[in-house]
Amino acid sequence: MYAIAILGNFTILFIVKTEQSLHGPMYYFLCMLAVTDLVLCMSTVPKILSIFWFNSRDIDFSACLTQMYFIHCFSAMESGILVALALDRYVAICDPLRHFTILTNSVVAKIGLAAVLRSSILAFPYPFLARRWPYCRTNIIPHSYCEHIAVVNLACADTRLSSYYGLFILFSVIGLDVFFITVSYIQILRAIFSLPTKDARLKTFGTCGSHLCCILAFYIPEFFSSLTHRFGHEVPLHFLILIANVYLLVPPLLHPIIYGVRTKQIRDRLLWLFTHKGT
Repeated sequence: MYAIAILGNFTILFIVKTEQSLHGPMYYFLCMLAVTDLVLCMSTVPKILSIFWFNSRDIDFSACLTQMYFIHCFSAMESGILVALALDRYVAICDPLRHFTILTNSVVAKIGLAAVLRSSILAFPYPFLARRWPYCRTNIIPHSYCEHIAVVNLACADTRLSSYYGLFILFSVIGLDVFFITVSYIQILRAIFSLPTKDARLKTFGTCGSHLCCILAFYIPEFFSSLTHRFGHEVPLHFLILIANVYLLVPPLLHPIIYGVRTKQIRDRLLWLFTHKGT
């Protein structure tokens, strides 16, 4: 899964870079999503694999905090980019004639910069909150990577500040992103059902349905993992770890397939590359 995710996201970046006709808003957002997925994978999965393959179960505390920052920063960044993609689909379907005048290159760049700044600033307190607590009981994280609440739960102190901050980010930032995506897709569905022919409705709905699958695959495990670490004391630990790993691996695997291969222009360009090389 890791290899396919890396190959798929690099392929998206390569195709969009080399094909001039793909230099448009949606494909720029797809490139941002691919970079985010690559960083999320590369900052966590190699260490997870070393745990399972080589029994390398140690990590320096500073490296753990760095990994924590990257996980939470790029997760929030990915959420922001999914909102941008939903906005792009909304404009493309509900106001297609003004698509390129609304989402100009400068607007796309500003949206991308806003997503980067927001996630960088909001993830900044996570490692500092984790560093300030005393750890006197154990230094064994019951997890396959340094997720904030999994580390903080080891502290022998009142860590409610860390927990409250994590919940604040989950509901006010990620929850707000989910709200904007939901509103966008409600408007998109209204536009789809007003299309004149059944074939047009099915084609557009199929594309949006694929995008919604990607969105659900990202948000459901994230909400489940964050909430059960705090409140789900009855949930088996191995199930929590499985969901947390699914949350990091499945979206980067699905995004190149659904956003990339199912997008006609990217699929056609990919097929052309293979057939051109064959000839």
